[in-house]
Amino acid sequence: MSIDTLRLERIETASHLIDPIFRDTPQIFDDSFSRLLERETLLKIETLNPIRSFKGRGADFLLRDTGENRAIVCASAGNFGQAMAYAARHRGLPVHVFVPADANPQKIARMRELGARVVVGGADFDAAKDDAVAHAAGRQDCVFVEDGAVPHIAEGAGTIGVELAPLHLDTVVVPVGNGALISGIGRWLKEYSRRTRVIGVCAAGAPAMAHSWRTGRPVSTAEARTAADGLAVRVAVPEAVEWMRGVVDDMVLVDDDEIYAALRLLRDSLGLIVEPSAAVGIAAIANRDIPGTRVGTVLTGSNFAPDLTKSL
Repeated sequence: MSIDTLRLERIETASHLIDPIFRDTPQIFDDSFSRLLERETLLKIETLNPIRSFKGRGADFLLRDTGENRAIVCASAGNFGQAMAYAARHRGLPVHVFVPADANPQKIARMRELGARVVVGGADFDAAKDDAVAHAAGRQDCVFVEDGAVPHIAEGAGTIGVELAPLHLDTVVVPVGNGALISGIGRWLKEYSRRTRVIGVCAAGAPAMAHSWRTGRPVSTAEARTAADGLAVRVAVPEAVEWMRGVVDDMVLVDDDEIYAALRLLRDSLGLIVEPSAAVGIAAIANRDIPGTRVGTVLTGSNFAPDLTKSL
């Protein structure tokens, strides 16, 4: 499945079609924050919406553009499940979300509040995904939706690229879990801001997607252990691996200590508290050789666990 599967015209359509509550999010340069990182640094804040993450863009576009009318089955660490529940409830569609046993309890509670039926029990995210696939197999009344494999979801996330492109940044640094976000952003930027490098960031404890990008084929790891639960992918998504090959310039890893340092930096300098997955771009800019004097990253979500603030 080539990068052309992600269609520029659908990303453009999504930029007008998806719920305005998810679009045109704040893009800020803060002088003091930029000085700390020793370069002009843009923060795109995707946390000021009812589900506190960027995932609503793809979920909303999927259901609006396809007119899907079956029950939705998916796996999630929490944010994608919230997005599907939020988008589906306005259409009267049931949502079944399978989550790992160690999922953030606040994310579980929020999914249930949004009307989803949440099944807890997989040993990790990928085991929960296996359970979701088994639940939907052979049924006509529901459809399994895999984040990272469905073009509409990546195209909805690609609307972030539409909003970033006019800034013509040297580099955009993007958190990578299943790969939908960076694939969608990269698809748009490589067409409309061609000088902008697109660099992905994985957690060092969950490097499957980084290894997959480097080898050009899906790679699995024995485990995925990181505080960044939204990036804890053990089994790479083949579709996203193929998409990423066409639009990603480099991939880097950051460890949990660097992620926590980035969280503290955001808290202390800007008063922002986000979830660990959202801070990996800042961790990379602060600790890796990211090219460019004018860079940006996406703060992808703020559904942090109750004990996060005690760890900072």
